[in-house]
Amino acid sequence: MTMADKHPELRANVIAILRTIAPEVEADELRDDRPLRQQVDLDSMDWLNFLIGISERLGVSIPEADYGRLATLADLLAYLRAKLG
Repeated sequence: MTMADKHPELRANVIAILRTIAPEVEADELRDDRPLRQQVDLDSMDWLNFLIGISERLGVSIPEADYGRLATLADLLAYLRAKLG
């Protein structure tokens, strides 16, 4: 079983959280390999609210020191999969 198989709903959950901050986001238009903030045009406060939403909804603590590692959707999903085990 791959990491993606263990958490098949993770991408959908992350996008649902993102849509609470940026309702205009279309899941099928997001690219996993491009910086997420640029794709969705999130300012620093929106980005922080997005990460807080992930932390609260998924129960994953994201220390501020890790924020720089979460540039793309792929980065974020890999990080969350590792945290969720």
